[in-house]
Amino acid sequence: MAELGKKYCVYCLAEVSSLRFRCTECADIELCPECFAAGAEIGPHRRWHGYQLVDGGRFTLWGAEAEGGWSSREEQLLLDAIEQFGFGNWEDMAAHVGASRTPQEVMEHYVSMYIHGNLGKACIPDTIPNRVTDHTCPSGGPLSPSLTTPLPPLDISVAEQQQLGYMPLRDDYEIEYDQDAETLISGLSVNYDDDDVEIELKRAHVDMYVRKLKERQRRKNIARDYNLVPAFLGKDKKDKEKTPKRKITKEEKELRLKLRPLYQFMSCKEFEDFFENMHKERILRAKIRELQRYRRNGITKMEESAEYEAARHKREKRKENKNIASSKRGKEDGKEGEFAAIENLPGFELLSDREKVLCSSLNLSPARYVTVKTIIIKDHLQKRQGIPSKSRLPSYLDKVLKKRILNFLTESGWISRDAS
Repeated sequence: MAELGKKYCVYCLAEVSSLRFRCTECADIELCPECFAAGAEIGPHRRWHGYQLVDGGRFTLWGAEAEGGWSSREEQLLLDAIEQFGFGNWEDMAAHVGASRTPQEVMEHYVSMYIHGNLGKACIPDTIPNRVTDHTCPSGGPLSPSLTTPLPPLDISVAEQQQLGYMPLRDDYEIEYDQDAETLISGLSVNYDDDDVEIELKRAHVDMYVRKLKERQRRKNIARDYNLVPAFLGKDKKDKEKTPKRKITKEEKELRLKLRPLYQFMSCKEFEDFFENMHKERILRAKIRELQRYRRNGITKMEESAEYEAARHKREKRKENKNIASSKRGKEDGKEGEFAAIENLPGFELLSDREKVLCSSLNLSPARYVTVKTIIIKDHLQKRQGIPSKSRLPSYLDKVLKKRILNFLTESGWISRDAS
């Protein structure tokens, strides 16, 4: 006689108190999972009849060793909740499963069993055809990082937020890049009578809008990665003072400016590593050239290089002193040879040094310069005494020569500026 309260399979007589399948068309027909899966038929019962799952509350879908001890009823409620509320709404799903499960437990159980477990490995193929890859997600999570791991807001004061028009809770700005991008889709609507051309046109508008959003986010990421906002606010100078690095030369600064277009393709750390590697490469190349120079001069040991460098330094110092002495002699010879064209002409000894330079630059003989100078000074004195005079300058004196000589005599104090 069957024990009171226990249920048995009508086909194999196995105990099915924890889990059994009850036929909805035949009375008193309850089968164990093994007989139901094999399609057992007994009496009027047929395998295609409708059935109802009866769970006593003690059956676990993943076995007794599964973590958390989830019953089949909870598993069914979980699957109903994921279909009703969608992936990620763990609070609503936990409330649907029951008060005994927290949102954290619901999330961990679903991800571990249905995504990363054997069921997920069997149902989700390794390579999904035509799958859209989320390139913005660094960890390859199930959702976009904008929902799972949002970036922290910028560490700036309220006044600076107002200055930039920055909204920290949304990580947006009042004026974004391509501010009118939303006008592409603001007037779109899906109508049942749209033909194929109109549908493709609307899809093109949506695609253009998505591209603009990606470009907007890309610029935000670059500004955050390279600390452009603190640089705009003048905070990067304080940070540089706190963390001193090696001094960057003028050539490296110019090279960094030339490499600025690479910022959009590399992160800040990657660019800094790339720049440092270029600096190390220049150092190594210079060292290699130095070693090659030692080898050409017959030096094969580093101990000999110090003696060679000292001798080379002395030799260059002697050559430098010799060049300085020769340059001084050249200057002295240059002064004497500067007036070689006019020094043998009559009247040269009557000129001052400045007048010699003037005559040499104007290609004017000393005698003619003395004649012009005498006429100009004589006219100037007569005008000061109130005596009318009509100057008759030589014919070889054109307007340019006259103006140069008048300016020279005025600067030298021979005549006043009013007269010139």
